[in-house]
Amino acid sequence: MKPYLGVIEGFFGREWSFEERYGYADFLQRNGYRFYIYAPKSDAILRKSWRQDWPADTATRLAALAGRYQGLGLDFGLGLSPFEIYKNYDSSARKSLLQKINRLNALGIDILCLLFDDMRGDQTDLAELQVRITQDVLAYTSAKRVIMCPTYYSFTPQLENLFGAMPEHYFEDLGEGLPDEVDIFWTGPEICSREYPQHHLEQVNELLRRKPFLWDNYPVNDGADISRFLHLKAFEDRPHTLAGLTSGHAVNPMNQPWLSRIPLYTLPRSYAQGAAYDPDEVLQEALQELCSHFTLGPGDSDLAQELASDLDTFQTLGLNRLERERREELIERYTRFDSPYSQEIVAWLRDEYSIDQDCLTG
Repeated sequence: MKPYLGVIEGFFGREWSFEERYGYADFLQRNGYRFYIYAPKSDAILRKSWRQDWPADTATRLAALAGRYQGLGLDFGLGLSPFEIYKNYDSSARKSLLQKINRLNALGIDILCLLFDDMRGDQTDLAELQVRITQDVLAYTSAKRVIMCPTYYSFTPQLENLFGAMPEHYFEDLGEGLPDEVDIFWTGPEICSREYPQHHLEQVNELLRRKPFLWDNYPVNDGADISRFLHLKAFEDRPHTLAGLTSGHAVNPMNQPWLSRIPLYTLPRSYAQGAAYDPDEVLQEALQELCSHFTLGPGDSDLAQELASDLDTFQTLGLNRLERERREELIERYTRFDSPYSQEIVAWLRDEYSIDQDCLTG
């Protein structure tokens, strides 16, 4: 079974530029991905200011972005987070929401994500209201696929600590009330899950009455703590059998679009190679394919070799434990390469990606 793999730009902090998003279309199409979803947390027009419109130039860029992905045979999506709309879903709120959906329809999107994450959920009729809102959206959207993200999208108690006590039977009520054609995002046993055991996904399937659509929070690094690391290693514990247990698999990448390509290169190969997949071997392949042509000159090591030697420093040691002298040495070394990958490393080493606020993945 061919997996429905894609990327969701759904992180906090420094967002990607439109040029970087545009360039990702080729990368995703070339490496076996099938969709991209625009949902940066910093875009207030999709979140707390969702009733407002984008400036004309932003709307034009989004339409062009959709055309770019669709022109390569990829699906293009948007993630709408109508902030706590269910706290007062009256006729005025419903009218505003449907007007927003009509404006999104004008962009020609293939996927519409209705996102209720990052919101308070401690009200008894939460599931009922979210079902009603989703049904209204489903009736108006021209997108061929609708994915809903619940307020509680994992079994981890961390979500209740953040957003209040989950209403009784929340998952069961969502599963029973949502139309069968609506997918439901799920992050796994944790917000940032290391693996997705079969028994866990089967339990979720039973509760939600459908296969979950994975929201995979690797390699994302948008929290106050995890922004201190670069997640460059290959995907592990994402076996090809996930294709039969899920309705799709969306990857939330890092704030660094170029460096995210390194781990993203590996996930489709995990699905394709099955039991033969070796993450270390495929990581080396990714580094060679993406970075080896950046060199300093004859006889010098290339960028792929430099990254391979520093992977543990970036992914495991992190900025907080990196001594100042070592950091300065790394900055000097990577500044010598004329590469977007090395430019992101240098910016990270200079604390240009730091996030002060706490967020779900922090």
